[in-house]
Amino acid sequence: MNIVIQNTNPAKEDFIALHKTTGWNQKGLFTYDQLYEAICNSWFSASIYHNNKLIAYGRILSDGIYQTFICDVMVLPEYQGQGIGRKVIELLLEKCKENGIQWVQLFSAKGKQEFYLKLGFTIRDQAAPGMSIFL
Repeated sequence: MNIVIQNTNPAKEDFIALHKTTGWNQKGLFTYDQLYEAICNSWFSASIYHNNKLIAYGRILSDGIYQTFICDVMVLPEYQGQGIGRKVIELLLEKCKENGIQWVQLFSAKGKQEFYLKLGFTIRDQAAPGMSIFL
């Protein structure tokens, strides 16, 4: 498959179309303008295209030194299982390595934990669980 990788954010319309395939905003907590603004504030982004169509995206939030968080990893459903998601993660981790970042965190979407385990991520120790709060 002939793919094109860009280390930039996709066009807003392309991002929205891809994001809608995830179901992550079903409750309408954010507008798509807000979600696009959010990705524009990322430390690093990777967009993958096939025939000029955005098929995958992922981004990093980071201080560039030690706090690093991978988020919004998305692959169009018809392209899943073809190594595209792996490529997104590899691009994001390579950027971390280039900057000497050693500790990378992420939240896994429901049902995707095995994917990240295969790529070398580990489940947080029960003695140091991750937590969150929704305000």
